[in-house]
Amino acid sequence: MYPLRFQPIFRRYLWGGRRLETVLGKTLGDGDDYAESWEIVDHGDDQSVVTNGSLIGKTLRELVESHGKELFGRHYPLKTFPLLFKFLDAHRNLSVQVHPDDSSAAKLVPPDLGKTEAWVILHAEPGSLVYAGLKRGFDRAALEREVNRGTTELCLHRFKPQVGDCISIPAGTVHALGEGLVVAEIQQASDTTFRLFDWNRVASNGKPRPLHIEQALQTINYDYGPVEPQVSQSSHNKSVERLVSCDKFNLDRWRLRAAESIGGDDRFHILTVLDGKVRMANDPSREAICKGQTVLVPASAGLVSIQSASDSVLLDAYLP
Repeated sequence: MYPLRFQPIFRRYLWGGRRLETVLGKTLGDGDDYAESWEIVDHGDDQSVVTNGSLIGKTLRELVESHGKELFGRHYPLKTFPLLFKFLDAHRNLSVQVHPDDSSAAKLVPPDLGKTEAWVILHAEPGSLVYAGLKRGFDRAALEREVNRGTTELCLHRFKPQVGDCISIPAGTVHALGEGLVVAEIQQASDTTFRLFDWNRVASNGKPRPLHIEQALQTINYDYGPVEPQVSQSSHNKSVERLVSCDKFNLDRWRLRAAESIGGDDRFHILTVLDGKVRMANDPSREAICKGQTVLVPASAGLVSIQSASDSVLLDAYLP
């Protein structure tokens, strides 16, 4: 198999804006509520569709079913593609929410995966905040008291992120992106969210969006304290730093100044360009991969050469 490109899937919510276009170069339609661009997804009816080469028009689920061994390599077999990669434009605050772990999500109807995720900050307006984890000393009783008072935000740890910061959000961590942020997110392929608080706002129909307070209170892991940005770890390759290493995925950041090779380890890699542009060997598109674009390198593609004409920054997400 060869490096695969897919058609993004846009999601529109009341907290979205237009920065998927102005920051990342996406082509958007009319409206000012473009919240997410799902770059790589295999989740129910939400399916990435190939846009290059001989597999053009195939969905990611079809590739899992027909080319699973070539796609997954050492992780074959898998019934679905296990990771979801997206960009988010938080033009307004996202709801305060929490995601279940695998065991809890498996009991839902229909069953789902849990949702551990990680963010990389791509753009931050002055004063923008990340809400991640509970302040120290808040157990379920203390949190529930503030929820009932309508002062949920008083319980949340918050900080002002910098561009380039990476924040790891294990399942069970209460969190929210504050307004003014654009982020890249890698997560398990799940769409299960329990809203705890939505800033007392209403949707376009004039009604508040549904909350899931009891499910959220049951899902939160109260042993987790405040969350701070990750401290990156160096690697054997001076061009690569490890941002996240957990049982669900690894996330590396590459800073390319010349030719490099990625892959060759018998597993897939999700590569996205955050700055600059690169060209990839055996890419049937024969076009540069530019800022805001994502490519899936199947396991069977082997060691893939990447050329960068100038300094470029990439994210590389893959299974442990």
